[in-house]
Amino acid sequence: MLRLLHKWINKLAAYAVRRQLRAFEEATHFPREWQEHLLQRIVRAQAQTGFGRDHHFGSIRTTADFQRNVPIAPYEYVEPYIDRVRRGDFQALLCDPVVHMFALTSGTTATRKFIPVTSQYLTDYKRGWNLWGLKAYTDHPTTKLRPIVQMSSDWQEFRTEAGIPCGSVSGLTATMQKRVIRWLYCVPACVGCLKDAAAKYYVAMRLSIGRDVGLIVAANPSSLVNLARAGDDNKEHLIRDLHDGTLSKHVDVPAEIRNALARKIGKRRPGRARELEEIVRRTGSLFPRDYWPNKCVIGNWTGGSVGLYVQHFPRYYGAAIVRDIGLLASEGRMTIPIEDGTSSGVLDITTHYFEFMPEAEAGKPNPIALAAHEVQEGQNYYLLPTTSYGLYRYHISDLVRVTGFHNRTPLVEFLSKGAHFANLTGEKLSEYHVIGAMKDLLGGFNLTLSAYSVAPCWNDEKPYYGLFVERADLPSSEEGIRLAEGLDRRLKEVNIEYASKRDSLRLGPIRLQLLGEHAWQRWDRERLQRTGGTLEQYKHPCLIPDPKFRETIAVEEELVSVGEPAA
Repeated sequence: MLRLLHKWINKLAAYAVRRQLRAFEEATHFPREWQEHLLQRIVRAQAQTGFGRDHHFGSIRTTADFQRNVPIAPYEYVEPYIDRVRRGDFQALLCDPVVHMFALTSGTTATRKFIPVTSQYLTDYKRGWNLWGLKAYTDHPTTKLRPIVQMSSDWQEFRTEAGIPCGSVSGLTATMQKRVIRWLYCVPACVGCLKDAAAKYYVAMRLSIGRDVGLIVAANPSSLVNLARAGDDNKEHLIRDLHDGTLSKHVDVPAEIRNALARKIGKRRPGRARELEEIVRRTGSLFPRDYWPNKCVIGNWTGGSVGLYVQHFPRYYGAAIVRDIGLLASEGRMTIPIEDGTSSGVLDITTHYFEFMPEAEAGKPNPIALAAHEVQEGQNYYLLPTTSYGLYRYHISDLVRVTGFHNRTPLVEFLSKGAHFANLTGEKLSEYHVIGAMKDLLGGFNLTLSAYSVAPCWNDEKPYYGLFVERADLPSSEEGIRLAEGLDRRLKEVNIEYASKRDSLRLGPIRLQLLGEHAWQRWDRERLQRTGGTLEQYKHPCLIPDPKFRETIAVEEELVSVGEPAA
């Protein structure tokens, strides 16, 4: 009876979301009209804020007016206004009377940024997820009403001078779930407060492994790889906990969170425990492909540097369906993917106003900025969102490509953070170049790397780039050398400046830098602690521009091609 009631309520909720999905589909036929109307609505609403008055919002009548009055600028331009909001002066930037929290950026490229989460922010955020989720469920109806594993993080890491919480918006929305749908979610919001990553993965598995999961959502695919590995590494403890209705004492979980989870973990499941024991006996491991055998839908990022982790999914998740969750950041949702197997998504033209700066315009004093209806398929751009919560012509440094159109609205895929360039001798090597070249190579080598990075290495005679890989990821040193040689050749093909510097001997060939086991895991953890951010948001950099990077990590051995002298 309870399940029937849940099913009926789910249908009523889905009806409202379907109306939103139909409205969004209709809007994609008219991107120019929707975008221009949205921009005027934002400007009018924010005209009496400090930022609005300083930038003459009251006199803006056209898009050209807006572009004349507001410069394309990074976070630092709006930061003085946000600092005032942090101290409680909301009118400095916002017409909203309430700031629920500040969403903190992941700290991937710089120190953390504070994005004000208003009621409109939350409305936009929930609406985007509803559209994504309903489309995924519509395309894969067997996943409906099956449990959901969704990873979130702490939304109250600390508070500002005015007492406003700061953290991850995913944690706030998890606490705001309606009681009637909480039964679908395996991992409650309190788990997001766990600081120890190993404990967080263990608890998530303890709460999920006993259920027939249909949807798994974590922005970063590395989180799902680590989640699956945690289940296998702790299989004996997990099976015992499931059998006894306990949460192992070997896991570092504070008493208050243990108490909050008591009802969820207290029921003994000896039958399920025996099923898992049989899987271990038969396969020697305990991976989701065996205990969640019905096809799951996995929602996470698949583009940019994190996309390489998706190669690991078949080993752990079997034939699970993968759908990108879209270009999504603390600053807001930019796209809504509507198909599996692609990182491209439909530009969310009904939520933010978007401009596109052509890649070649970067760094110019007065760069061109195109509207959504003016972009061209196959071209690369920097995305410049304008939001209802204080970000205007915001240079988020996301390099994207327009891959096509859905009706008349652009389909957009994330390429890389534009700040990720290395330039020893004018080669202008980007993370996008590195990721694409390595992706092409790894298939031919039949290799999957847990992580890697390329970094410039200074040498007075001839600088070069290093390919930093853990020794355990390679079948042999010789194979690693061949991989480095292949990467060097491929980068020459995709970057004419790199080819020019290599052919003119201003750059030496790429050299393999062998690291010890778990070296990248330790480095990523230390970097995350230093810059701030959450594990779920963090993206391992595949290009590290620092020429002194090699001095900061323990290289066990540097290997070069035959005839090429070592450093």
